[in-house]
Amino acid sequence: MRTSLQVRLSQHLALTPQLQQSIRLLQLSTLELHQEVEQMLEQNPFLEPEDDTGSVWESPLERATPPDRASEREQQSQGEAASEVGAEGQDASGELDAADFGSTEREDWANGTEADDFDGIRELPSSPGASAATGDDDLDPQERRSLEISLADHLRGQIPGLRLSAEDAAALMVLIESLNEDGYLADPLDDIAESLSGELDEDDADDLRSRLRCALHWLQRLDPPGVGARSLSECLAIQLRAGLATPAREVALALCAEHLELLARRDVKRLMSATGANEALLRQAQALILACEPKPGRPFADAQSQIVVPDVVVQRSGRGFKVALNPEVMPRLRINDLYAAAIRGQRGGSMSARLQEARWFMKNIQQRFDTILRVSQAIVERQKAFFTHGEIAMKPLVLREIADELGLHESTISRVTTAKYMTTPQGTFELKYFFGSSLNTETGGNASSTAVRALIRQMVAAENPKKPLSDSTLSEMLEEQGIQVARRTVAKYREALKIAPANLRKAI
Repeated sequence: MRTSLQVRLSQHLALTPQLQQSIRLLQLSTLELHQEVEQMLEQNPFLEPEDDTGSVWESPLERATPPDRASEREQQSQGEAASEVGAEGQDASGELDAADFGSTEREDWANGTEADDFDGIRELPSSPGASAATGDDDLDPQERRSLEISLADHLRGQIPGLRLSAEDAAALMVLIESLNEDGYLADPLDDIAESLSGELDEDDADDLRSRLRCALHWLQRLDPPGVGARSLSECLAIQLRAGLATPAREVALALCAEHLELLARRDVKRLMSATGANEALLRQAQALILACEPKPGRPFADAQSQIVVPDVVVQRSGRGFKVALNPEVMPRLRINDLYAAAIRGQRGGSMSARLQEARWFMKNIQQRFDTILRVSQAIVERQKAFFTHGEIAMKPLVLREIADELGLHESTISRVTTAKYMTTPQGTFELKYFFGSSLNTETGGNASSTAVRALIRQMVAAENPKKPLSDSTLSEMLEEQGIQVARRTVAKYREALKIAPANLRKAI
């Protein structure tokens, strides 16, 4: 056996801790970055907020407030503080998903499509949440938030007016706590009773189940109408029974009880056969059902969790557009000079490492926002037509094009465009929204899939509800405009837009 010495040359990429942190920060959303900064402030004594308030971020509601409203609120708070000081000086003393069932607007129920804001909160005039959200447009988000209450609080506030016994009121409270966010009673009464009965004997358990059934009766009489239902059909029936007794209402109740699936499919012939009603009466019954709220708890949903804080702001500037970072999402950090001076001149040691860690963290955060700004500027430059004319003018764009232009890797562009948002004259969008595949045109050019989806939405919106456009017809109409799209592709885009097939969009 002979021993030998060999030399080999190889290349490999070593991910240093600093590079790993830079990659991780780049892919974080604004909320995740917020949490990361707060955690670093707790762990590293060399980092501190740049101002004296002890906070490196404004709250999401403050970030969503226009600057003039924020300044007015600040002046108001200063005035209140001054008045308080003066006062102290003077006185030292279902079965069917709601999205499939229809939209919140009548025309969308009629053709089976969904409005863009269907997932938003639909306020009912009878709910306090509605008055809080629609009463005064001048309220800033913080003031509006203070007027909102939860569904459970709204229901509990109605219990004293029922004049129930202590036992019945307690049973009603149990059911209120068992409601889901849509206002439905998700668990069967027997399961709720079993979880409460514990070691009760059979007679007491029967009494408990009886009280819960009675409490359910009272719950379903509370506002908002339909609360406490155990299915979509029961929710709609509760609301229908609260209206006037008419032949159309009786047909609507029959539809809710047994024929919701046929109604969703717009099977007019089978509906007429099952209910014995003519087409005009069916249309009136459908209108009554469309006026109901399929999710009674919707007006009390937490609107704050739906707030999207943009990372980038795009504004018109002359004939072009100006791209800038949103300063309210950028943490304001600095190195604590007192601590840094205390270890100046020392080499090595844990404190020197923590100081270097703080400097790396600040540098990586700055690099994160610089990269987001560069990518956003490149996107705006490529999609100028969108910012002027809307999504119908969107151009095809893939990650590789931006990566080649900026000298970055495609994975870096993917991290930058995920969970990062841009507010524009056309609305607020995730950066990934501006990327889309291309489709061939008769002229030899390319059309963006986003623009094609916009065309499909326009065509469906303008169709005759009694003769909705099939996927084949939509494909032919697109080809007439010079865009070659197969029927299967049209079906895929239609499903992505949450538009029902032609047979489900047909009006009764």
